[in-house]
Amino acid sequence: MSRFTTILLVGTAIANAGAAAQAVRTERNISLAVANEIAAAAVAACAEKQYDVAATVVDHAGVVKAVQRADNAGPHTVDSSRKKAYTSASLRAPTSAIMDSVQKNPAAQYLTQIDGIIALAGGLPIRAGNEVIGGVGVGGAPGGHLDEQCAQAGLDKVKDRLN
Repeated sequence: MSRFTTILLVGTAIANAGAAAQAVRTERNISLAVANEIAAAAVAACAEKQYDVAATVVDHAGVVKAVQRADNAGPHTVDSSRKKAYTSASLRAPTSAIMDSVQKNPAAQYLTQIDGIIALAGGLPIRAGNEVIGGVGVGGAPGGHLDEQCAQAGLDKVKDRLN
């Protein structure tokens, strides 16, 4: 085997190894146990203020991981909380910021035409460090800012385990 052929074969093997390494990704995601804790803590925080809400937690891909609904929460609260969780995970931002952007930026107004996206406050991304690993959404309090406070309470409950 000539030196050129050896170099060519080694180079090809290295290139193929790099391509194979890129074919499979490792991603961080939220566990079911932590998702349930966040949802339960968010509903409990709102219950303390006499708000009957639903809380939904989605994973990094926007798939529902956990849902909790207060006994007297309206039926619409489940869908509202799911869309808020999905939106915050998908767009990697609080839904209150997305709502502001949609209201103030004409180019952003079309975001709400994407299936599953909602421009109402009450959703927060779930982060492990700087990486978004899910989203939490709360629906049913008498104002999106109150939904967001309850979502934050859910995140605060587990913040020491999200790093």
